[in-house]
Amino acid sequence: MEKNSLNEFMTMALREAEKAGLEDEVPVGAVLISSSGEVLAADHNRTRQNNDPTAHAEILVLRKAARLLNNFRLPGTTLLVTIEPCLMCAGAVIQARLEQVVFGTTDPKAGALGSLYDLSRDGRLNHRFEVVSGVLERECRDLIQKFFEVRR
Repeated sequence: MEKNSLNEFMTMALREAEKAGLEDEVPVGAVLISSSGEVLAADHNRTRQNNDPTAHAEILVLRKAARLLNNFRLPGTTLLVTIEPCLMCAGAVIQARLEQVVFGTTDPKAGALGSLYDLSRDGRLNHRFEVVSGVLERECRDLIQKFFEVRR
Protein backbone atom coordinates (compact mmCIF):
# COMPACT_ATOMS: atom_id res chain seq x y z
CA MET A 1 0.00 0.00 0.00
CA GLU A 2 1.27 3.46 -0.87
CA LYS A 3 2.46 5.87 1.80
CA ASN A 4 -0.24 8.42 0.90
CA SER A 5 -2.94 5.81 1.39
CA LEU A 6 -1.44 4.75 4.72
CA ASN A 7 -1.38 8.37 5.86
CA GLU A 8 -5.01 8.85 4.78
CA PHE A 9 -6.21 5.78 6.67
CA MET A 10 -4.08 6.60 9.71
CA THR A 11 -5.67 10.05 9.74
CA MET A 12 -9.03 8.28 9.97
CA ALA A 13 -7.70 6.25 12.90
CA LEU A 14 -6.49 9.46 14.57
CA ARG A 15 -10.00 10.96 14.23
CA GLU A 16 -11.35 7.87 15.98
CA ALA A 17 -8.70 8.22 18.70
CA GLU A 18 -9.74 11.85 19.24
CA LYS A 19 -13.34 10.69 19.73
CA ALA A 20 -12.13 8.25 22.37
CA GLY A 21 -10.32 11.02 24.23
CA LEU A 22 -13.44 13.17 24.21
CA GLU A 23 -15.30 10.23 25.77
CA ASP A 24 -12.65 9.90 28.52
CA GLU A 25 -11.30 6.73 26.93
CA VAL A 26 -7.62 6.17 26.23
CA PRO A 27 -7.31 7.80 22.79
CA VAL A 28 -6.67 4.87 20.49
CA GLY A 29 -8.34 4.55 17.12
CA ALA A 30 -8.32 1.82 14.50
CA VAL A 31 -9.42 1.28 10.92
CA LEU A 32 -9.61 -2.03 9.05
CA ILE A 33 -9.36 -1.97 5.28
CA SER A 34 -9.79 -4.62 2.61
CA SER A 35 -7.15 -5.54 0.05
CA SER A 36 -8.92 -3.20 -2.40
CA GLY A 37 -8.68 -0.27 0.02
CA GLU A 38 -12.30 -0.30 1.19
CA VAL A 39 -12.87 0.72 4.80
CA LEU A 40 -14.52 -2.26 6.47
CA ALA A 41 -14.69 -0.79 9.98
CA ALA A 42 -13.46 2.10 12.10
CA ASP A 43 -13.75 2.55 15.85
CA HIS A 44 -12.01 3.67 19.02
CA ASN A 45 -11.43 2.40 22.54
CA ARG A 46 -14.63 1.87 24.52
CA THR A 47 -13.44 -0.08 27.57
CA ARG A 48 -14.91 2.36 30.09
CA GLN A 49 -18.20 3.01 28.36
CA ASN A 50 -18.76 -0.69 27.66
CA ASN A 51 -17.33 -1.88 30.99
CA ASP A 52 -15.39 -4.33 28.87
CA PRO A 53 -11.64 -4.85 29.19
CA THR A 54 -11.59 -6.28 25.66
CA ALA A 55 -13.21 -3.24 24.01
CA HIS A 56 -9.96 -2.00 22.50
CA ALA A 57 -10.26 -0.22 19.16
CA GLU A 58 -8.57 -3.11 17.34
CA ILE A 59 -10.92 -5.73 18.76
CA LEU A 60 -13.99 -3.61 17.96
CA VAL A 61 -13.03 -3.18 14.29
CA LEU A 62 -12.24 -6.88 13.94
CA ARG A 63 -15.65 -7.74 15.38
CA LYS A 64 -17.44 -5.30 13.07
CA ALA A 65 -15.62 -6.53 9.97
CA ALA A 66 -16.19 -10.19 10.86
CA ARG A 67 -19.93 -9.51 11.15
CA LEU A 68 -19.94 -7.50 7.92
CA LEU A 69 -18.12 -10.23 5.98
CA ASN A 70 -19.81 -13.06 7.87
CA ASN A 71 -16.41 -14.63 8.51
CA PHE A 72 -14.16 -14.74 11.55
CA ARG A 73 -11.15 -14.93 9.22
CA LEU A 74 -10.18 -11.64 7.61
CA PRO A 75 -7.38 -12.54 5.16
CA GLY A 76 -6.01 -9.82 2.92
CA THR A 77 -7.00 -7.06 5.33
CA THR A 78 -4.88 -4.35 6.89
CA LEU A 79 -5.38 -2.95 10.37
CA LEU A 80 -4.27 0.62 11.00
CA VAL A 81 -4.06 1.66 14.64
CA THR A 82 -2.65 4.73 16.32
CA ILE A 83 -0.56 2.83 18.88
CA GLU A 84 1.22 -0.52 18.80
CA PRO A 85 -1.23 -3.29 19.66
CA CYS A 86 -1.10 -5.08 23.02
CA LEU A 87 -0.85 -8.86 23.46
CA MET A 88 -4.61 -9.33 23.33
CA CYS A 89 -5.00 -7.35 20.13
CA ALA A 90 -1.96 -8.91 18.46
CA GLY A 91 -3.39 -12.32 19.35
CA ALA A 92 -6.69 -11.36 17.75
CA VAL A 93 -4.82 -10.31 14.60
CA ILE A 94 -3.29 -13.78 14.46
CA GLN A 95 -6.66 -15.48 14.98
CA ALA A 96 -8.28 -13.35 12.27
CA ARG A 97 -5.39 -14.00 9.85
CA LEU A 98 -4.83 -10.36 8.92
CA GLU A 99 -2.23 -9.63 6.26
CA GLN A 100 -0.79 -6.46 7.73
CA VAL A 101 -0.81 -4.22 10.78
CA VAL A 102 0.19 -0.58 10.49
CA PHE A 103 0.64 1.48 13.63
CA GLY A 104 1.61 5.02 14.46
CA THR A 105 3.62 4.97 17.65
CA THR A 106 5.23 2.28 19.74
CA ASP A 107 4.05 1.23 23.18
CA PRO A 108 7.12 0.35 25.26
CA LYS A 109 4.99 -0.73 28.22
CA ALA A 110 2.56 -3.08 26.45
CA GLY A 111 3.42 -3.28 22.75
CA ALA A 112 3.33 -6.77 21.29
CA LEU A 113 4.57 -6.07 17.75
CA GLY A 114 8.16 -5.14 18.46
CA SER A 115 8.44 -3.17 21.69
CA LEU A 116 7.86 -5.56 24.57
CA TYR A 117 7.04 -8.67 22.53
CA ASP A 118 6.90 -9.38 18.80
CA LEU A 119 4.13 -11.82 18.01
CA SER A 120 4.38 -11.03 14.30
CA ARG A 121 7.76 -12.80 14.10
CA ASP A 122 7.24 -15.62 16.56
CA GLY A 123 7.88 -18.80 14.60
CA ARG A 124 5.98 -20.87 17.14
CA LEU A 125 2.71 -19.30 16.04
CA ASN A 126 0.68 -20.48 13.06
CA HIS A 127 0.26 -17.11 11.31
CA ARG A 128 2.63 -14.33 10.37
CA PHE A 129 1.80 -10.88 9.11
CA GLU A 130 3.58 -7.77 7.96
CA VAL A 131 4.08 -4.90 10.39
CA VAL A 132 4.65 -1.29 9.41
CA SER A 133 5.36 1.19 12.19
CA GLY A 134 5.85 4.93 12.39
CA VAL A 135 2.99 6.11 10.15
CA LEU A 136 2.06 9.61 11.38
CA GLU A 137 4.10 8.69 14.43
CA ARG A 138 4.43 12.19 15.87
CA GLU A 139 0.69 12.88 15.66
CA CYS A 140 -0.19 9.53 17.23
CA ARG A 141 2.40 9.89 19.99
CA ASP A 142 1.41 13.48 20.78
CA LEU A 143 -2.27 12.60 21.09
CA ILE A 144 -1.76 9.83 23.63
CA GLN A 145 0.94 11.69 25.58
CA LYS A 146 -1.24 14.78 25.96
CA PHE A 147 -4.11 12.62 27.20
CA PHE A 148 -1.99 11.12 29.99
CA GLU A 149 -0.27 14.42 30.87
CA VAL A 150 -3.67 15.92 31.70
CA ARG A 151 -4.46 12.98 34.01
CA ARG A 152 -1.22 13.11 35.99
